[in-house]
Amino acid sequence: MDKESHFLEINNSEKIWAIGSIHSRLNAFNSIKEHLLQKFEEEDCLVFLGNIIGLGKESKETLSSVIDLRNQLLAKFFLNPSKVIFLRGAQEEMFLKLLQLQTAPNPQDVVLWMFDRGVDATIESYGFKKKDALNISTQGTLAISKWTTRLNKAVSANPGHKQYFTNLKHAAFSESKKILFLNRGVDVSRPLSAQNDCFWWGYQNFSNLKHPYNSFVRIVRGYQSSKHNQLQHAKNKIVCSLFQQPLDNTKIIAGLFDDSGNVIDLFESNQSSYMHINNA
Repeated sequence: MDKESHFLEINNSEKIWAIGSIHSRLNAFNSIKEHLLQKFEEEDCLVFLGNIIGLGKESKETLSSVIDLRNQLLAKFFLNPSKVIFLRGAQEEMFLKLLQLQTAPNPQDVVLWMFDRGVDATIESYGFKKKDALNISTQGTLAISKWTTRLNKAVSANPGHKQYFTNLKHAAFSESKKILFLNRGVDVSRPLSAQNDCFWWGYQNFSNLKHPYNSFVRIVRGYQSSKHNQLQHAKNKIVCSLFQQPLDNTKIIAGLFDDSGNVIDLFESNQSSYMHINNA
């Protein structure tokens, strides 16, 4: 995977699959995975829109299943690795910061803030206890460094996991510059290169965007905080959010788009099956 840029241009792909926030819903993802293995074609591209981990109890197992899907697609179609893209979401951003907790000026506050947002579930999936992490965060740099070293080793012990966290992109876009993929939002007053962390923390009123952002007539994102997601009207909106509140729902939303930003299909998965979304 290319580490030279935070952004990736999708070339030679007329159809682009995108999967919204998974949040460790392993069974629901596996039903989406089965559908993709059946329908994905040689010239297609797949974008994971961030938040694969977090909140749910099976972060490690879900990430392993995601990596397995990537490997199967690469092997089946002899794909260029750049055809399967992983974007950074808030959950990945927080977990990466946790892996370097010893550098934080106020580690206990950082841990409490992250755990309040579901990162505790991720460390527990790697075999670490929430109460131990909270205790370590009060003990000084040396103790925290020893703990983060063990957590990093636990991540590396799972094939592909360290590489996943190392190679996350901030955004991806089609060769036509008509469709942009990201996790949560973008500051439309700034170019892509000057977004800072808007991609995973969002930007005020982004959901109400009514005009193209630069040349992008469609922006596909994997998370939104609002409970009002009119996904059935996605063809008529600039922003297409492949996520539906509340956070504890069992659904994963995915879509298929062409490189000009048109919606080809939208579908959602619950714990064991998937269904097409009407009027997509």
